Amino acid sequence: MSKSMRWIALVAAISLAIAAAYFWFMGGAEPFLAWAAESQRQVQNAMARGLRSLRAGEPGALMALLTLCFSYGFFHAAGPGHGKLVIGGYGLGKPVPMLRLAGLAITASLAQAATAVLLVAGGLSLFDWRREQLTSAAEDVLAPVSYGLIALVGLWLLLRGGRRLLRTWQAEPHGHHHDHDAPEDGGECPTCGHRHGPTLEEAANMSSWRDAVTIVGTVAIRPCTGAVFLLLLTWRMGILWAGIAGAFAMGLGTALVTVVMAVAVVTLRKRTLAQMQGTGALRAAAALEIFAGTVVVVLASQIFMRAL
Repeated sequence: MSKSMRWIALVAAISLAIAAAYFWFMGGAEPFLAWAAESQRQVQNAMARGLRSLRAGEPGALMALLTLCFSYGFFHAAGPGHGKLVIGGYGLGKPVPMLRLAGLAITASLAQAATAVLLVAGGLSLFDWRREQLTSAAEDVLAPVSYGLIALVGLWLLLRGGRRLLRTWQAEPHGHHHDHDAPEDGGECPTCGHRHGPTLEEAANMSSWRDAVTIVGTVAIRPCTGAVFLLLLTWRMGILWAGIAGAFAMGLGTALVTVVMAVAVVTLRKRTLAQMQGTGALRAAAALEIFAGTVVVVLASQIFMRAL
C-alpha cells in the first residue's frame, strides 16, 4: 500500500469513527435507544416480581433475579454511557492489548457495582439517608464528578498525542557521542554498572497500572442508578445479600457491552495502522490519540453539562 493510500485509509477510519460517534450520541440511534429503554422498563417490572418471589422462598427465584439483573445491566449499557466512552477512547488512542482492555472493562463495571453497594450500605447505616438523598448523591454529585474526570482523561490523551506528533516532526539524529553507551532498555550499564533509568518493561508496567487505576476510577465513581434502587428495595425487604448479588450481576451485564466496545476499538486501531511503518506509523498513532482524546473531551463535556 502506498503512503498516500495509507493516509487515506487513516482519514477514512477517523471519519467513520466521527460519524458513528455523532450518530450515536446526537440522537441518530433513537429507535435503538428507545428499544433499550423499553427493555429496561420491562426488566425492572420483572425484577420487582422476582424480588417478591425470592422473599416468598420460591424455587429458582434467586437465579431468575440474577438473570434479570444481568439483562438490565446489558440494556442499560446499550445506550450512551460513560463506560463505553472512556474504554473506547482509551483503546483507540493507546496500543492496549485486547485482553487487557477487556479486563479493564470488566473490572470497571464490577467496581461500579461495588460503588453502588458502598453508597447504599454507607448511606443507610451511617447517615440514615433516604431514597431521595441516595439517588441525589449518585446523580447530582458522583455523576458530574465522573463525567468531569472522563473529560480530563480525554484531555490527557489529546495533549499526549499532540506531544508525540510534535516529537515526530522535531526528531533529528544526534550529532554528539557519550563517553559510554547506556543500554537501550534502560537497565544496568555494562560500562559503569549504574542504572540510567527504568527498563522499558518497568516503564510500561508503571504506565499500565497508572492508566488502569485512572480508567477504572473514572467509571466506578458513578454508581448505576438501577443498582442503587435494587439495593434500597432489598435492604427494606431484609434480603440485602440478594441486592448485592444482583448489583454485581448488573455489572457483568454492563461489562458485556463494554467488552464488545473494547474489541471493536482495538481491532479498528490495529487495522488502521497495520500497513504503516516508521515515522508514518508514529504520526498516524499520534493522530489517532489526538482524535480519541478530542472525542472523549467533547462528548464527556456535553454529558457533564447536562448533568449539572
